[in-house]
Amino acid sequence: MSACTIIGLGEAGAIYATALVVAGHTVTGYDPVAPTTPTGVIRAGTAAEACAAADVVLVLTGAGAARAVAAECLPVMQEDTCYADLTSSSPQTMEELGRTPTRALFADVAILGPVPVHGARTPLMVSGPGAPMLAELLGGIGAPVEVVDGAPGAAMAHKLLRSVVMKGMASVVVEAVTAARAAGLEDWIRAQIAGQLAGDGQAVIDRWLTGTPKHAARRAHEMRSTAQYLTDLGAPAEMTEASATAMERMAAPTSDQRIEANAS
Repeated sequence: MSACTIIGLGEAGAIYATALVVAGHTVTGYDPVAPTTPTGVIRAGTAAEACAAADVVLVLTGAGAARAVAAECLPVMQEDTCYADLTSSSPQTMEELGRTPTRALFADVAILGPVPVHGARTPLMVSGPGAPMLAELLGGIGAPVEVVDGAPGAAMAHKLLRSVVMKGMASVVVEAVTAARAAGLEDWIRAQIAGQLAGDGQAVIDRWLTGTPKHAARRAHEMRSTAQYLTDLGAPAEMTEASATAMERMAAPTSDQRIEANAS
């Protein structure tokens, strides 16, 4: 069993802390504001105190605290221990933190799903020198962990590219359903969305990659009209406006095309 530390005892931190306690690990936690401590977790007075004797440290704070937490914790950690940053910091920040002088092994961890929904079994992607050690620990509590090649920052780069789709698609669906509800067509638009998400996903991707630039000018005009309709319904239209802007960019001639046109 390992001596584990959780920095950040909010919703996600408490979930991982509880799962590690249930698995038989000794768990120390630190959080300057969380009002409660999960059952079985030893509450430390400072982050450095919580990390000094840890085999594995899991940082589950907001991304804005990542640098400060690392600056306090990494210098006190022992050789061949693991410091795992599970914040949503940028790949550049993860790279920077991974270069911090320390005896610990740094791991950049990307959480690939909602922890409140999936709990400690939420899929993870990990990179950096501490990745194998973390994968063994969290795999033992049921988390699917994919170790990817590369230095710290590689896992987060994968996650942020995924976020373009997952968060962007979620925002589009919210906008479409909100507008359809205002128009009295919510059931119909839900069926349309479900139909697009079913079937051969790779074929849909190829169709979008080919068709969107090819028909960008016409579709941009359609999306401007759609945005106006949503506004008339009193519904938000940020994603629709953004789609129109993106298609107008795709439809604009490139510099090479302009030079060729002028030459002819």
